[in-house]
Amino acid sequence: MSNTGFSFPVIHDAIDIMTPFLLAGIGGLVTELSGMLNIALEGLILLGAFFSVIFASITGSLFLGLLFGVITTMFIAFIFGAITIYLKANEFITAIAVNLLATGLTAVISFHFFGTKGNLVFDNFARLPVFDLPALDSIPIIGDIFLGHNIIVYAGWLLVFVFWFVLYKTPYGLRLRGVGLNFKAMSALGLNPKKYRLEAIVISGFTCALAGASLSLNIGAYVPNISSGRGWIALVVIYLGGRTPLGILIASFIFALAESFSNYAQGFINIPADFILAFPYIITVVALVLVSAIKKRQQKIS
Repeated sequence: MSNTGFSFPVIHDAIDIMTPFLLAGIGGLVTELSGMLNIALEGLILLGAFFSVIFASITGSLFLGLLFGVITTMFIAFIFGAITIYLKANEFITAIAVNLLATGLTAVISFHFFGTKGNLVFDNFARLPVFDLPALDSIPIIGDIFLGHNIIVYAGWLLVFVFWFVLYKTPYGLRLRGVGLNFKAMSALGLNPKKYRLEAIVISGFTCALAGASLSLNIGAYVPNISSGRGWIALVVIYLGGRTPLGILIASFIFALAESFSNYAQGFINIPADFILAFPYIITVVALVLVSAIKKRQQKIS
């Protein structure tokens, strides 16, 4: 951008930071509405980040890297869903297995093919292009906040509308939500509820792969544990956002704003750095307590 510096750096960075929360949250929402709590979001993000950067380095193309990274993550999500739904494995244990698999598999592949269990940095690796419009650059607020982000950030905003439309304005979305509300009733209507749940898990693999790619392709490298708990925070975002796409968008921004503030606060607030770095997670715990308290209050009133 032509500006020498952003007038709203905390907000501008928060928009970048919110993208993994938003994308993983949308995928988790789909599985939630189908009647399953997907706690494998963390592992799926990690897999998306890893395979996207690996395939991008192999093919020399960010697009192909992203494409194959998404396909690979969706395939692993498909296996996870099939084991859970059709083989009737416990969904929580299987999801934890996915999270553990993601950590172990990335380390094994990194060591076997690249000789390291640490950071994977590739020479001449192009980062995700940044979207910028000189005509809008000088407009206050718009130029400072909404421009200068990579394509996955804008794709995340678009997917909010797409999933809202699919979930609430199409027969498919109605059936998917119906499976979550009453599994047996949907089966009695001649539908296949298991198929809808499996598709929901695969969809979460798609959005989590994008979330992971937004982390690794944006820096042109893979760092172990690059997801850093974002999948778990995405679960909180789903409930804090009222289990709606728009609510998830708002909740994601709130958490991202807390993380962005903690990054900037280290330079001018004279308190222990560990506390500042823990600020986003403190917000997560507080949000969980508030959501739980509000739900209990609503139950008492009703």
